Amino acid sequence: MANDFAVVIDDLVKTFGTFVAVDHVSLQIQKGEIFGFLGPNGAGKSTTIRMLCGLLTPTSGRASVSGFDVKTQPEEIRRSIGYMSQKFSLYDDLTVEENIDFFTGIYGVPHALRAERKHYVLHMANLEERRQALTRTLSGGWKQRLALGCAILHDPPVLFLDEPTSGVDPIARGAFWGLIHDLSESGHTTFVSTHYMDEAEYCHRLALMYRGKVIALGTPAELKRGLTQHSLMRLDSSEPLETMRALEGLPGVRDVAVFGGGLHVTVDDVQSAGSLMRQALAAKGIEVRHLEEIEPSMEDVFVAMVEGEERKAA
Repeated sequence: MANDFAVVIDDLVKTFGTFVAVDHVSLQIQKGEIFGFLGPNGAGKSTTIRMLCGLLTPTSGRASVSGFDVKTQPEEIRRSIGYMSQKFSLYDDLTVEENIDFFTGIYGVPHALRAERKHYVLHMANLEERRQALTRTLSGGWKQRLALGCAILHDPPVLFLDEPTSGVDPIARGAFWGLIHDLSESGHTTFVSTHYMDEAEYCHRLALMYRGKVIALGTPAELKRGLTQHSLMRLDSSEPLETMRALEGLPGVRDVAVFGGGLHVTVDDVQSAGSLMRQALAAKGIEVRHLEEIEPSMEDVFVAMVEGEERKAA
């Protein structure tokens, strides 16, 4: 039923001159869901979010947020959502508490509820002991918590987080996602974009976006299962670049990609491909230090999907 969805997107398009930034995107996000938008910079994630926030008008197609139409009711949408971007909308010369007080006014929080909402945000973000600290003295992780807290002061049903963890250290990123899950459990819908592949694991569902299109949609587990027609192997060798050249065109080897300090090799069959790879590399004098079958990561999924799109375009 339509009432079960917090966000509905139908054939949404946004062009800038001849450039197509968002290319016929259709999605439905359930209430209380943590929905991830995954993709590289320039994929169209931020443009889509800005349309959903009522900040950009679509070129064509339709979308609604909490039942409000993005084209005809942008003001109603802006009043009913929380928005946070990678450039935190905070005032560095104000204290933590003063920032919160400022945003309660901006969001029109009723006077009778302001003390309660401030207490909730300070507690949720674990900022009670930093309430008098100047915002500019906070680390990136604490600023991130404060920015999220300010975005939910008016208790919006839907949150849009546009690359909110960009530039924040991994430990702070993990803590931030804990806060997002707490908000989800209390009924908030969160639409979050990121280019960190590991963050996909925190989402209930996600869309992989590339060149303005959604190229895959599902839970992290479903997207990984989509690669099971082939197997994935981790290969560490003495000469990674020469190894890639040696494996090119080898029967049973579908793809070779650099991953960390080694290679991820997509193969048809682990046993036969593993044997052929060892023979081919030995013939070139390349030492195989480690070779094993592994589970695909979200980065493997994304690389495979993008390469599939590139092959179609070619």
